[in-house]
Amino acid sequence: MNAPASSFIVVLNCGSSSIKFGVFDAASPARTPAWNGKVQGIGGPRPDFGASTVPVRPVDLGAEHPYAAALQIIREELLRWLAGRPVAAVAHRVVHGGPRHFAPIRVDAQVLAELKALIPLAPLHQPFALEAIEILLRERPGLPQVACFDTAFHHTVPVVEQLLPLPYAAFERGLRRYGFHGLSYEYMAVALAERHGDAARGRTIVAHLGSGASLCAMQDLRSQATTMGFSALDGLMMGTRTGALDPGAVLYLMEIEKLTLEQVGHVLYHESGLLGVSGISADQRVLLEREAAEPRAALALQLFVRRMVRETCALAGVLGGLDMLVFTAGIGEHSVALRERICAGLAWLGVDLDPAANAAHAPVISSAASRVRVAVEPTNEEWIAARHAQRLLDGPRG
Repeated sequence: MNAPASSFIVVLNCGSSSIKFGVFDAASPARTPAWNGKVQGIGGPRPDFGASTVPVRPVDLGAEHPYAAALQIIREELLRWLAGRPVAAVAHRVVHGGPRHFAPIRVDAQVLAELKALIPLAPLHQPFALEAIEILLRERPGLPQVACFDTAFHHTVPVVEQLLPLPYAAFERGLRRYGFHGLSYEYMAVALAERHGDAARGRTIVAHLGSGASLCAMQDLRSQATTMGFSALDGLMMGTRTGALDPGAVLYLMEIEKLTLEQVGHVLYHESGLLGVSGISADQRVLLEREAAEPRAALALQLFVRRMVRETCALAGVLGGLDMLVFTAGIGEHSVALRERICAGLAWLGVDLDPAANAAHAPVISSAASRVRVAVEPTNEEWIAARHAQRLLDGPRG
């Protein structure tokens, strides 16, 4: 089935408190969406909607079904923007594909049921993407919907990287390291090859640093290891998530402090990370502004940088060295201060930053003397999802 020349592919990226969307011309190779926007603050006191041609405005989502209300607002705005032009497909970023789904797939009722079973593995994202899919399946059953999995890019890691040190039967039941942020890393594999050529095919570590954060060690632009594992809790310290944590601490919280399973889950996902340590904010920009006067803000940032340095060095050990370090996502693309501090901690690996290039957010921010090329590369998860949907629409070529 080929998409009509004038049709569009809509990409939905659904999180727990926001829904981002992008609209791509199905006949164009352009990586920039023809239109995009988001509803944010879902479930909070002041949700709003904004798009590339629509100023941000408050919206009323109600208290009973705010997520469904947010999807309805996006649908109404999309229909207004499309002005009768057809939608060929809707692509969804789905965080977890489990042991079975590692390629983009058109979603039907059976696939949806299989993905619902994975909700406990990614509770911040999985249920919300699936809610959007379910609503569209019900209201527009003939509209192709494509699930694109954040776990898929890491399907190339060796089995030893997938194993958890649990009884082997757990691995056979699906308890293994999956890795996440795969759509971002897949885009990096495309963009880095274009910008840096063969230099990107060596021992490369990509740092996807945002409210969620992870690292991916690549060789020949394929995933070899990553910091997130069975769930999106593992690895780096994040905005509100712990990152790697001694499981004994979880047992202590439950056995000694008598927290329920639900309470522990809330602490690990929503009350930890930068927010938990600082007691102020999950936003590194706020903490940078207040670190001089607030010791805990400074401590939270120090721990974030320390964990980033530690995990980067561990992955460099897996790769047998480091040729390129790449920063992407919200913090990675925009935080001059944190990039500088992280690179200072990696100086012993041969990382040497060019302060002027770093301040300018240049594509290459390392100095001429640096043994490791340090780059900044904006990510584009939505385009990757749109590309997957287009390929499924086109079907096998031959």
